[in-house]
Amino acid sequence: MAEDTKHDEHNPELDFEHQDLSPSGVYAFLTGLALAGILIYFVLWGLYRYLDSYQRSHQPPQNPLVQSEADTRNIPPQAIQKFPQPRLEKNERVEINDFRLKEEQTLNSYGWVDQKTGAVRIPIDRAMQLIAQRGLPTTPKVGTVPPSEVNVVNQAAQRADVSKQPPPKGKVKQP
Repeated sequence: MAEDTKHDEHNPELDFEHQDLSPSGVYAFLTGLALAGILIYFVLWGLYRYLDSYQRSHQPPQNPLVQSEADTRNIPPQAIQKFPQPRLEKNERVEINDFRLKEEQTLNSYGWVDQKTGAVRIPIDRAMQLIAQRGLPTTPKVGTVPPSEVNVVNQAAQRADVSKQPPPKGKVKQP
């Protein structure tokens, strides 16, 4: 061996810091943290007990004609129906399934939206078919006169006429 490694020499680049935090300091910090957490827990527990007893002692007296339970935080099931809508949910899955079923029936059935105005609803699949057949309504181009309702109705009637008979005399056929 040409060069022998000497372990006697002190290399400052490979040395460690002697002033690091000792393990006992870390344990002391963690112990203090746990004791502080326990102390905070008991302080809050006592504070809430004090506030609860303060509230109970300072409640105004109830009307003697009103019959109620001593603890108003517990409500019987029959009293829940007296609350106005919306109420808290008891079983979200059942209630959301009922809501979705009702929406699905509305989307896939015929019915009146407003019978006085003649507004109806049709299944969404049928509405998409009608739009694909007839197209979407468009706005007239700038500078053109919009068609009158009479002409639009006459044109629609002519397109729907399958009898292929000529229009009655006195009516002008629109192109």
